[in-house]
Amino acid sequence: MPAKYIRLANILRETIFQNTGRGIYKLPSENELCEQYHMSRQTVRTALHLLTEEGLIEKRQGSGSFSTGLGAMQNTIAVIVNQAEEYTTPAFLANIKSILSAKGYSINVYSTHSRISEERKILEDIKQASIRGMIVEGSKTALPNPNLDLYEHLMAKGISVLFAGGIYPSLTGCICIKEDNYYGGYLLAKHLIQLGHTQIAGVFKIDDLQGLERYSGFATAIRDYGLPLLEELITWYTAANLEALQLKSDTSFLSDLLRRNKGLYSCVVCHNDEIAYWLIRELGYTDIRVPEDISVVSFDNSYMSDLNSTHITTLSHDRDLGTTAASTLLKMIQGESVFPEELSWNLIEKNSVAPFTV
Repeated sequence: MPAKYIRLANILRETIFQNTGRGIYKLPSENELCEQYHMSRQTVRTALHLLTEEGLIEKRQGSGSFSTGLGAMQNTIAVIVNQAEEYTTPAFLANIKSILSAKGYSINVYSTHSRISEERKILEDIKQASIRGMIVEGSKTALPNPNLDLYEHLMAKGISVLFAGGIYPSLTGCICIKEDNYYGGYLLAKHLIQLGHTQIAGVFKIDDLQGLERYSGFATAIRDYGLPLLEELITWYTAANLEALQLKSDTSFLSDLLRRNKGLYSCVVCHNDEIAYWLIRELGYTDIRVPEDISVVSFDNSYMSDLNSTHITTLSHDRDLGTTAASTLLKMIQGESVFPEELSWNLIEKNSVAPFTV
């Protein structure tokens, strides 16, 4: 016959598995377990220690022992991204994996390549699989999405679904962790205006809400400082333009901006570091110097902001998106209350910006 603590651990383990997915499960106190199962405090503590070592429970100071959310099976998290090779994605995935793996979860990564049809195939596959939760980077979030029925189906099955970076506005009842993009766009434009720039160009992604939000903050800052918003200085690009840039180094949408509006602006706000990197290269081909002739700023503070000899003034998150998303998903799986969050930006000044002088 197994030792008493093993028998108790087996009983508690089965109870935990039966309650997995039903919200937070708090185990009885040590005293209650002693009385209920007629076992000594040492036996109870040894059984609880065993379950803690297995990752099934965690002790909270002054509150007792709680289920971590792990079940007998289905301890897999699906992570859906647009481009697994995109410059910020490897770090995003690594931080998610670090948090979830430490809690006993495995991760399956899927890439939609920013295609709605591919997203549907992935969701159909996930619907047939056994998973506990999902972290999703939405595809073309500024456009209507026909795949919301599958997300609703998965949530109805009790799967925790968290969006990171952006969410489909028509999808109700979901939590999203993203950057405060409106504030970021405002902050960059304000920084340039305070340095004397009055004619500011912008490059933004049009088929993701992230791009629209960054543009909105940018445009509001220009308005608030009494400057005209010159629409001919705004360049919009799509997921298809980005794919052509990444696969074929096709910078035509950037060279069009330079060709159309040469001499009309003194600075450019870029959607992210990747766009800023390629823009500075294009400027170099036309003998335009950064920052002597044109200042350039962007978002993300990634390694791409430092690839050129001119290091790009950029925005950095106050917290890591992947780490925050993974920690929030764990709370959702355990049944804790969670709320949407917007991560703040901090301005990182480098040498791609100079005051404007006539």
